[in-house]
Order: sequence, then structure tokens, then C-alpha cells
Amino acid sequence: MKTDDAVNDTVLLAADGPTAVITLNRPKALNALTHPMVLRITEALTAWQHDPAVTQVLIRGAGERGLCAGGDIRAIHDDAKAGTSASAGFWRDEYRLNALIARYPKPYVALMDGIVMGGGVGLSAHGGVRIVTERSRVAMPETGIGFVPDVGGTHLLGRAPGELGTHLALTGAAVGAADALLCDLADHFVPAGRLADLTAELLAGAPVREALPRHTGRPEPGELAGRRAWIDRCYPADTVEEIVERLLGEGDAGGEGGPAAKEAAETILAKSPTSLKVTLAAVRRARELGDLERALVQEYRVSCNALRSPDLVEGIRAQVIDKDRTPRWSPATLAEVTGEDVARFFAPLGEGRELTPGP
Repeated sequence: MKTDDAVNDTVLLAADGPTAVITLNRPKALNALTHPMVLRITEALTAWQHDPAVTQVLIRGAGERGLCAGGDIRAIHDDAKAGTSASAGFWRDEYRLNALIARYPKPYVALMDGIVMGGGVGLSAHGGVRIVTERSRVAMPETGIGFVPDVGGTHLLGRAPGELGTHLALTGAAVGAADALLCDLADHFVPAGRLADLTAELLAGAPVREALPRHTGRPEPGELAGRRAWIDRCYPADTVEEIVERLLGEGDAGGEGGPAAKEAAETILAKSPTSLKVTLAAVRRARELGDLERALVQEYRVSCNALRSPDLVEGIRAQVIDKDRTPRWSPATLAEVTGEDVARFFAPLGEGRELTPGP
């Protein structure tokens, strides 16, 4: 690998047998992704797909807290605040990696144990074998930092059953194993206590299709299946304002949604109004696009245009930098965000600046 020792330490690679292993190794930062890490993973996957000695790939996170909490949003904050373009380069390579994972010709096994958010979803949920545990917390929480689901998140959420994906996109809610399986963000449940044995079998050369059934189990029931009826009634509305109105109606005394629907409405109203409207449009457009790579092209436009939005800097400041949890969104209300404001996020970037996610 043509990378320095510091990057080598943050992404550990091993291919001593038929199972190649990627270990994200920034446990103190919840294995948050940096640009050099993305490049190192891409380089490894590209080499392994042409290596006949490698028959499958395993990705995992170091430490006990999770696979990956997302991208390095402090760096994105600094880039957006300075008006520079480093983030655009990071996203370009990250989204191309997401596309590579989705079309990978060999079994790509993702251990989605613990926290798996944002960029961590992009590293795992596009893979062919996606494993969650009772400790898994999977989320696309971007609306809370003035951003929009990316890394193929609009594609993933857009194809979830009914309106579950819209609910998760707008609220940014984290889900456990059963709900991740229901929303097609994962394929298999393995109790956390069995991960070491499963990994040992894979490293010993067992094909994942043979080893996995010996370790799978049944997760505890989730929450979304029981909330599906009112979620599917509320979220097809044409606007975020109407979605909130329907949720509050469900939350009234006697409404089927009860406190959960009211809580969803209150959660949404705390997010960036601009991000909410752009997110709703992005998920619905991604459904129409159908293909992941076309959705990534759209997401790249939205992400790059978001660098000029005041809410991205403000949201990261409030949640991560100052941690006062009191963002001052601009515009401050849903009513103030116009259709023209939303359309600007989907505007073409210009010749030579668009994403080309293919090889």
C-alpha cells in the first residue's frame, strides 16, 4: 500500500488466507472515516477483487463501541466554514467506494456491531452479507447537523418498506437489529457473543455461506413493525409541514400513533428545516432513480451544494464542536424554506465536477 504509517494504523489490512480483513482502527473516534482511510480501503478492495487467493472480504471496527460512526465531520465543518473544497474530494472518493462495495464480485461481509452511522452505513449496508447484533444502532442522522443522508443512504432508505425510510431519514432515528433487518439495512442477526467464533471460522477459510448459519439467531422484537400503520399514513404527505401535522394528529388522545407519533413530530421539528425539505425531496427522487449509482450522483450534487448552506456549519458546531445542542437554523422555520431553496441543492455542478461512480 502506498500510504504512510499513520494511515496504515487507522485501517488495518490482512490477507493471509482466503478471507481478507479490513479493520477500521480509530476506536477513540468511533472509527470515523477520513479521506486517507477511504483511499486505503478502496486500494485494498481493488487489489483483492483481482487476487484469486482472496475469496471473501470481512470489514469490522476496532474496539467495543461500533463499526463506524461516520465521516470526520469536524473536517467537513472546517472546510465549509473556510469555503474550501476538500470535502468535495472526500465525498467523491467515498461515494465511489460505496459503489465499489455494492458491485463487489466477492462476498463482502460487514460486521455491523455497535454504532453504524452515516459513512459507516455506506461501508456496510451496500455489501452482500450484512450482519447486525443486539448492540447494533444503525442510523442516518444527517438532518440533525444541517446535512442530508448521503453515502447511498437516500437509495437505501428510499427502498425500505412503505414509509419507514422516510421516517428514519427525517427523524435521524437509530434502529436496532430487528428494525435494521425490517428496513433492509442488514441481512442476518448474530449475537455479539458469537462474532468471535464466526470470525475465526472465516479466517480459517470457511466460506461465509457455510459458516454463517451456524451462528445466526433471532433478534429481540423491534419497534417499527408495530408502528408501521401510522408511519405509512403520515409520511406520504407532500410536504414536511403536512407530515408533522399528521404526526401530531396521530399523537392526539385516542390516535393510534400516540406518544410515539408526537415524539417523531417533535424530533423532526428540532432538525434543520432546510435539511428536512431537501431530505424529503432526495429520498423521493432516489426512489424514482432506482439505481444506487444514479442516487450517488444526486447525493454528490446535494452534498457539494450543502457546503454553501449555513446550516451545515451551524449544525456541526452545535452538536460536535461546542456541544451546546442549540443550533440556530437559517431559515429557522419550515415555512421559510422555499421550493427554490430546495431546488438549489439539486442543481448540476458543471462540466468536470459531477460524480462518476463507475470504475
